[in-house]
Amino acid sequence: MGVAAGLAVTSTGGDVLFVEATVVPGKGELNLTGQVGDVMKESAHAALTYVRSRWHELGLNAQFNEKRDVHVHVPAGAVPKDGPSAGITMAIVLASVFTNRPIRKDVAMTGEITLRGKVLPIGGVRDKVLSAHRAGVKTVILPEENRKDAHEIPDTARKDIRLVFASHMDQVLETALMKRPRKPMVDVFSVN
Repeated sequence: MGVAAGLAVTSTGGDVLFVEATVVPGKGELNLTGQVGDVMKESAHAALTYVRSRWHELGLNAQFNEKRDVHVHVPAGAVPKDGPSAGITMAIVLASVFTNRPIRKDVAMTGEITLRGKVLPIGGVRDKVLSAHRAGVKTVILPEENRKDAHEIPDTARKDIRLVFASHMDQVLETALMKRPRKPMVDVFSVN
């Protein structure tokens, strides 16, 4: 739980970056580590606000993070990471740790998120999908507005990968989170 495969473009082409999150007792703060830049920090804050705004739909109580801190980490060594395409990956790991629902291991994703959950377009579709294909990913979630870029993906990769085009974060949750909810994480810590 709390680990998702995000897709990025680096100087050497596409890459799969894992984003992980965990919840600990605290004061409702968000901690972000892993050589991430300002844009990724903004993505993490927007993702947390989206998850907080969807507390009811996610089966959480309204105060689910009042006495919990969440730590999001992008453990890709000392390689600096920044760019406007990690929002949906951040949101999925946050939703996973707060609801205690696992993320499908055969899914990778890329897309930015707004506070209301709209999925925004990204660049580097071809390189990102090819990196997912090399990693054995079976489903790639892309922004709906990037559907026009699908023709750039070679047929060798397209035949092996299911492309899901999402316009809203709810579609990402539906595709990436496993259906069997476990007891929500919020019950682990008391909310007195």
